[in-house]
Amino acid sequence: MKSNFTHKSFRILALAALLVSGQACKDVLKETVISAIPNDYINTPKGFEDASKAAYSSLRNFYASERGLTMTEYGTDIYQAGADGSYKGFHFYDTQMNSFVDIIQQVWEELYRGINTCNAVIERAPAATVSDAVKKLRVAEMKFLRAHYYFILVQQFGGVDLRLKETLGPTKVTSRATEADVYKQITADLEAAIPDLDPKMRSADYGRATKAAAEHLLARVYLTKATSSAKASDDYAKAATLAQSVIANYGFKLLPDFASVFAQGSGEINDEVIFSVQYTSDPLTNMNTANTNNGDGNKLHLYFGMQYDVQPGMKRDIANDRPFKRLRPTTYLLETVFKDRINDSRYKKTFKDTWLSNNPGTNLNTSFDNSKAKMTLKAGDTAIYIPGVEWTMAQRAAKPYQVLVPSAYTAALFPTLQKFLDPLRPDLTYEQGSRDYLAFRLAETYLILAEAQLKQGKTTEAAAAINAVRRRAAYPGKESAMELQAGDLTMETIYEERAREMAGEQTRWMDLKRWGILVERVKKYNPDGAVNVKETHNLRPIPQTQIDRTENAGFAQNPGF
Repeated sequence: MKSNFTHKSFRILALAALLVSGQACKDVLKETVISAIPNDYINTPKGFEDASKAAYSSLRNFYASERGLTMTEYGTDIYQAGADGSYKGFHFYDTQMNSFVDIIQQVWEELYRGINTCNAVIERAPAATVSDAVKKLRVAEMKFLRAHYYFILVQQFGGVDLRLKETLGPTKVTSRATEADVYKQITADLEAAIPDLDPKMRSADYGRATKAAAEHLLARVYLTKATSSAKASDDYAKAATLAQSVIANYGFKLLPDFASVFAQGSGEINDEVIFSVQYTSDPLTNMNTANTNNGDGNKLHLYFGMQYDVQPGMKRDIANDRPFKRLRPTTYLLETVFKDRINDSRYKKTFKDTWLSNNPGTNLNTSFDNSKAKMTLKAGDTAIYIPGVEWTMAQRAAKPYQVLVPSAYTAALFPTLQKFLDPLRPDLTYEQGSRDYLAFRLAETYLILAEAQLKQGKTTEAAAAINAVRRRAAYPGKESAMELQAGDLTMETIYEERAREMAGEQTRWMDLKRWGILVERVKKYNPDGAVNVKETHNLRPIPQTQIDRTENAGFAQNPGF
């Protein structure tokens, strides 16, 4: 068990169902309904605690889910379409991405459910029969979560309906606030929350918001706001100050080994993790509580894998996971971002390159390696190796296994991101992963600091921040070779460093958008999206259900959809 917060305290199925469903019907705004939670329950110590915990559940709809991954990593400069899967409109920027897509509606509605739960706890806190200290702490957590949910919404959709009061019944009265108004509320919530949140490195109930988590989130908010219509002259300075506080004041440390950051099990709670979204390996909890995203669990293990399981000498197994082949790394990611493999360990530690035979045999036909016609494999022999560079025919022929070289990559065969592989699943077909989702980690804090300082012209300080991340990524003895000089630091450096460090971690689409280079980079580096992508794709379409359920056509669609 990872924590009481995940497994024990979060088992509040009945209340969670009330909080996120309610009396909604087909022709009204489902996302604005929380239902009538009796005051005599929520005002009790247990009811107040249960309600505050339920507010966290909407995180799981977005993070480590097919929905959230589709809206953050598909169609960028580092990932293009794999062979299989749904929602390819997000890769191709074609008519498949429209206001009727179900995951857009699901994300929208679940985030508003979370917001309304936060509103309920904040409004009802004065009457709750708990200590003033508990009230203050839980209200601060709700403001952190409300800001978090609105930050996702404003990045994806622009100005949205700004609701700060609990909605108790169905309503068709909605309107779009300006982007500036939404950012004003986000920053106000986080600035109000920070003084009252737990100041320790991690809460005793691991998974709850802390002061450090709120500071990291607010630093990210200011960095994003700085390029939005709500930008202010001091946004970068504020982002840097907050990032410096997270780095200096709580005891967080970069782990010595990049790969160990993503170690499954007890390794998920480590000195680099600032805030994580909790999941569990308990199948009953996965199936039956709000804790694990309505039964989905952490599903990121499914989407980055290549089709290893039909290759000679191989069959599907738990250790190598289920290869849904949704995201294939672009040539830019593999050959430019991860070009340095002599000094930088992150290519080797980010991508799986070796598959050991679990289906051995004699005179097995090869499939993609034309340097040999057949091969013989024993159990545990290498069956597939991906060197990451071209090998000659002779080099490949000398190996008793298939060698997959870049010229042979396809939409089904490519280097597999291994950050999220989940070998602790109970069987071959089980989809509900148990990994925690590492939402905020210290390496990103350093990268936020570097970017904010670079934008202020503080290149020496920015180089020091980015070099902290780069030194950690170095192979032993290569630390000095990984360091950048202040004069070498540009925004292109930032673009590449964030891709190297955070590939697949649900940030890239929003990074490209805030940098103002989404269209440029997709056209340049992503052959799937290059033909159709245009400036309107810096926003997602508003769900058609939201527009249809708003009276007097009061909710305008984003341009181009």
